[in-house]
Amino acid sequence: MYINITPQKLGTNYSQSSADFVDYLEKENEGLEKEEMEHFFNQYGDEISAKEVVKEIDGNTAKLKKKEPKFYSITVSPSKYELRKLENNSEDLKRYTRELMKDYAASFNREINGRKVTVDDIKYFAKIEHQRTFKGTDFQVRENQPFATKILELKQEVRRIQQGQATGNIDRLKLTIGKLEKEAPHQLNGKRIVQGMKKHGNQSHIHIIVSRKDASNSFSLSPGSKHKASEVEMHGKKVKRGFNRDQFFERAEKTFDKTFGYQRNYAETYKAKKDFMKNPKLYFAALMKLPANEKALAFKIMGKSGIPLIPNIPTSKAQLALRVFKRLRKGAEIAVKSSSIGI
Repeated sequence: MYINITPQKLGTNYSQSSADFVDYLEKENEGLEKEEMEHFFNQYGDEISAKEVVKEIDGNTAKLKKKEPKFYSITVSPSKYELRKLENNSEDLKRYTRELMKDYAASFNREINGRKVTVDDIKYFAKIEHQRTFKGTDFQVRENQPFATKILELKQEVRRIQQGQATGNIDRLKLTIGKLEKEAPHQLNGKRIVQGMKKHGNQSHIHIIVSRKDASNSFSLSPGSKHKASEVEMHGKKVKRGFNRDQFFERAEKTFDKTFGYQRNYAETYKAKKDFMKNPKLYFAALMKLPANEKALAFKIMGKSGIPLIPNIPTSKAQLALRVFKRLRKGAEIAVKSSSIGI
């Protein structure tokens, strides 16, 4: 499970309207019949129009400054292993979203009128998407980049020869281009993976647009607040504020597991990701203590993700983790070979 929370920003300023983001989320509906479309929904309603979403989000920004985010984007991306547990992608993901947003509300260390925040205080709209494309940050694209650069140089050379600006053997250059296309390490259906290419398999995920202000347009609920579990004085009273991200991410996993009966492997837990960041040796030691089948699955999950599992790991820690990984790899390979798991 990968969950990302970001304030919607354009350059150095926050978006003053949700219209562009909502239009972006409508892209998958282009060319589809009405019954095939995925519509916006919230805690209690389905088939909400894009126009209504923009109206509700943009109209819920009382007293927010231009330099403050008006809304946040939450992207929830279940892994292929998690998606396999779903019987009906769209309906199951809708059900999960509604449970997830209860976890989101409960993660605010904030009181509204003397009570804890509940999902009824959250103004949000969500949408299910079923396609993904490779981005420039994906490790497949990054590792293919040296080949892409060389191929582009050769294609430019071919054009110069065709235009009479240079001399050379076009057929030989084209053969070299073809060879490089096949030698690129990451391929999909016999083609080199490039930015913008559609990803294979089940890519269902959830986009949630959530207002910075509560449903009454009176209180600010920022998941970006760093004042975790702190108390501040407002209007002469001490109130709690802040958002507990660790709690939200951990509850998100537990809610999914409980809802769909999913048996989560250590390698795909939020705790494992934190262990990797703080103590790579502990992380890999924990992997090696798993039963053979779970250990095999863990290393397959890691391999599919591209080691290391977590983005933006400090270089020193990543290097340490990879050194530990090399020492443990022999044992892991034995575990994989002895396992009957088919993925």
